[in-house]
Amino acid sequence: MAVLIIGTIRVPAGSLDRARPAMAMMVSASRAEAGCLAYNYAEDVLDPGLIHVVERWVDDAALRAHFLTPHVAAWRSAWPLLGISDRRLTRFLVDEGSPT
Repeated sequence: MAVLIIGTIRVPAGSLDRARPAMAMMVSASRAEAGCLAYNYAEDVLDPGLIHVVERWVDDAALRAHFLTPHVAAWRSAWPLLGISDRRLTRFLVDEGSPT
């Protein structure tokens, strides 16, 4: 079973330009990790500052390893400077899925 993480974080609308490079670094570094099947951040088109998060990992071991990487530590340490809040993520165990 793969691990799917879906949720949101909040970035103050005035901090989005400063947050984008940090988010891009996090996405790029996470996508390069062994066990990462997908890693995406997307800005909500109707709610400025609401960032949708979608991650997919081969298993829980890959997700645990992700949490121990330097880029996760750097990302989390940037949150207070960028005003990031309201982290709401949910973990799901999923099969490989199929096209609809």
